[in-house]
Amino acid sequence: MSKLARAVLDTISAFPPNRDTLGATAYLIVENQTNFLIDCPAWDKENQQFLQEQGGVSWLILTHRGGIGKVKEIQAAFDCQVLIQEQEAYLLPDLEVTTFEQDFHLTPQIQVIWTPGHSPGSSCVYSIAQGGVLFSGRHLLPNQQGLPVPLRTSKTFHWRRQLRSVAWLRDRFSPNTLNYLCPGANTGFLRGKRVIEQAYHHIAALDLEAMLETQPSI
Repeated sequence: MSKLARAVLDTISAFPPNRDTLGATAYLIVENQTNFLIDCPAWDKENQQFLQEQGGVSWLILTHRGGIGKVKEIQAAFDCQVLIQEQEAYLLPDLEVTTFEQDFHLTPQIQVIWTPGHSPGSSCVYSIAQGGVLFSGRHLLPNQQGLPVPLRTSKTFHWRRQLRSVAWLRDRFSPNTLNYLCPGANTGFLRGKRVIEQAYHHIAALDLEAMLETQPSI
């Protein structure tokens, strides 16, 4: 395995924060000889070699506009399909992309879910593996205690809508279907744990009504 990409769970690897995407963390899911890259890792020789060794990339899934990095180069290198929520596809005008409205089933085990608020096309990727894994992009991020929370910043598109999306995830899943959360940034707050365990319990414990009055942090 690459010195940079690290195993997170069985069949899932995480890349280090990417400066091109303001410190975002990208993930690779390997499933039945089909590889799903979630957001863009740094496009350097080591990551390119690692992806080649894993068999390339079948799908590049962009969870939000801030996850767009070297999409053109990745698609050219691996001839992969690019998936993005329809409201943010305009940001990739020169590329062939697949868009979706509400959700998109990549396989019977992996689904992309529209969770607007952080950005208009903010989405999460859900896999039924490992008891349920949610790749949350910047929709839910670890706070300084390593707990998943929605964060309101000066760049947040629509805070109330983001909180509604959190409530929708809470109502959609259960402790039996959502075990882990892989955030798309702030992974340093996990202090080496790599994933957030008991993800559903943490999401269900959020006081979303109280968060409505939260002011932008930066």
